[in-house]
Amino acid sequence: MIQFSLRCENGHDFDSWFKSTDAFEKLVSAGMLTCAVCGTSNMKKAPMAPRVTAGRRDDDAAPRDGARSRGTLATPDGPAQQALAELRRRIEAHSDDVGRDFAHQARAMHDGVTPARPIHGEASHDEARALAEDGVPVLPLPLRPRDKSN
Repeated sequence: MIQFSLRCENGHDFDSWFKSTDAFEKLVSAGMLTCAVCGTSNMKKAPMAPRVTAGRRDDDAAPRDGARSRGTLATPDGPAQQALAELRRRIEAHSDDVGRDFAHQARAMHDGVTPARPIHGEASHDEARALAEDGVPVLPLPLRPRDKSN
């Protein structure tokens, strides 16, 4: 695996992992790599410094001497990220978080074992596929699980 710093035609910077340089080139040429902020598929590798991690402590990871840290998807910068943040806020405000018990809870409600209510949580790919194949109405969301340390 190799990590590249990328920049879209609109100047948005982000990092991503690829199997190889060839894999990156194939994805870019096929238009299958898009910017998470603006959605454009026109991007290139940005200049990047090598990353050396041997012996690095956690407090060494923070930017020093006024260095600007790169934006992350954790802090909404553009309209797409703001819309996802608002979607998350609404989902969390109007449903119960059942965490990793999502598949079990969704199936129990579908089968009439427990009363129906709005829920959200996490399911593995296999669990989600089994729910969909059994007609359980579920919707995968484009949201990453929250960091449990916050």
